[in-house]
Amino acid sequence: MSPLYARHKRSTLAIATAVAAGALLTTGLTANASAATKQPLAGAPTLLSNSARAALIHEAQADVTETAQQIGLGAKEKLIVKDVVKDVDGTVHTRYERTYAGLPVLGGDVVVHTSKAGRTEGVTRATKATIKVASLKPQLTAAKAEKTALSAARTLGSTKSAADGARKVIWAGSGTPVLAYETVVGGFQDDGTPNKLHVITDAATGKKLFEYQGIENATGTGKTLYSGTVSLTTTLSGSTYSLTDASRGGHKTYNLKHTTSSGTGTLFTNTTNTWGTGAASSSTTDVTAAADAAYGAQETWDFYKDTFGRSGIKNDGVGAYSRVHYGSSYVNAFWDDDCFCMTYGDGSSNTHPLTSLDVAGHEMSHGVTANTAGLNYSGESGGLNEATSDIFGTGVEFYAGNSSDVGDYLIGEKIDINGDGTPLRYMDQPSKDGGSANYWSSSVKNLDVHYSSGVANHFFYLLSEGSGSKTINGVSYNSPTYNSSTITGIGRAKALQIWYKALTEYFTSTTNYSGARAGTLSAAAALYGSSSTEYATVKAAWTAVNVAS
Repeated sequence: MSPLYARHKRSTLAIATAVAAGALLTTGLTANASAATKQPLAGAPTLLSNSARAALIHEAQADVTETAQQIGLGAKEKLIVKDVVKDVDGTVHTRYERTYAGLPVLGGDVVVHTSKAGRTEGVTRATKATIKVASLKPQLTAAKAEKTALSAARTLGSTKSAADGARKVIWAGSGTPVLAYETVVGGFQDDGTPNKLHVITDAATGKKLFEYQGIENATGTGKTLYSGTVSLTTTLSGSTYSLTDASRGGHKTYNLKHTTSSGTGTLFTNTTNTWGTGAASSSTTDVTAAADAAYGAQETWDFYKDTFGRSGIKNDGVGAYSRVHYGSSYVNAFWDDDCFCMTYGDGSSNTHPLTSLDVAGHEMSHGVTANTAGLNYSGESGGLNEATSDIFGTGVEFYAGNSSDVGDYLIGEKIDINGDGTPLRYMDQPSKDGGSANYWSSSVKNLDVHYSSGVANHFFYLLSEGSGSKTINGVSYNSPTYNSSTITGIGRAKALQIWYKALTEYFTSTTNYSGARAGTLSAAAALYGSSSTEYATVKAAWTAVNVAS
């Protein structure tokens, strides 16, 4: 679990959203613009029906033994299909998790790329190391591993005296694969954010190898606080409307009434089909925050479907759900992949809900990352995880075409967590927030993931818009480069396609910045050709943020 922003420095966002169900009744003004016509790129993903996707997964799972042999796995290793992406030209990218002697291999995920004719054309691996351990018998007891995990959780504010669960695994996320314990500690962090800390402990030495949070955060007619009057899809049952969107996988919006419950809370219902007042209220019955959350959910769903042909967070047509009014004066928002839900706090004095459009898009995108590359939420992969949510959250904001919240390359500019009108993050020059990195260095991996994300955010801005000073939608930007080069952007639409293809087909759980460069170059080559301007600009933009080959 990861909060919207890092609490030890200026606010930094990690956002997500949910999508979903409900019958169609719409009222109010339509605030979203239609999606731009997509180019028929041979390497672009195609929209699969649920049955077609399920058939590809079933087919791939039936062939896992043969696939494991083809890619050189050992006799004790098995593959489990996680997801399948099919491109317009028929190329199939199948993502697998791996086991060794029946134990999950963390950091062992692979993506196998297969031509339309069924020929294996390449494999992207989270680790190049051979998966092999001398013994499957731990020298450390699970109780000692639990003690290490509880100690780590206490540093975040958890008061739990026992772990929520533990299992033996093979840790292959770094260095030589070893037998380990994965222990999960729940409870709450010191700011009230739910805690779901995963701690990996060496089963022979007791050394903590890795830790990450399983909660990823950041920060109808709907009369919203941030996006004006918008159209919402709702459900009518008898004479009662509910914030249920049946056209988007069954997404529902619930009220937690200032509690920190792990449940869904109470579904928002109304006798009329107007939601909210356009103003914030500290009352637990406030509907305005719910209108913003529902709007963010539907715009995020539509962005992914119209831009990438993706049907929901898991690409299975199933919506998540959203919860508002979490805790009291809780200044954050978070995505939890276990409940498959998005949760928003009400901010200071319970009158500044973190339900803006880019926050919603950011959070739902954590769910997309969790269900594709699964980027580990720590170190450089964690920075890429956060940047992915910033990138797609920004994409949602531009996609919506909302005149009350126009698209920009600022993160969280509407929610004013800093209290001085400044955004949480700046994509054109990340260091302006006081903590984020403009450029890669060997120390980036030691930063909080909300600050190490700056390198990828800067890359994406340069790739989209280029370097130097310019004004976009009334916002002034001035993006520098590490090597004083001049970059001419390829446009946000192409940059989004490249990042999405890299995330879903070439990134793995352990991808670092060097790997992200390689993955986006592979994506650019597949979409536009290795001699294209797009490919050359990807290479130049990474060099401009000091990420070399």
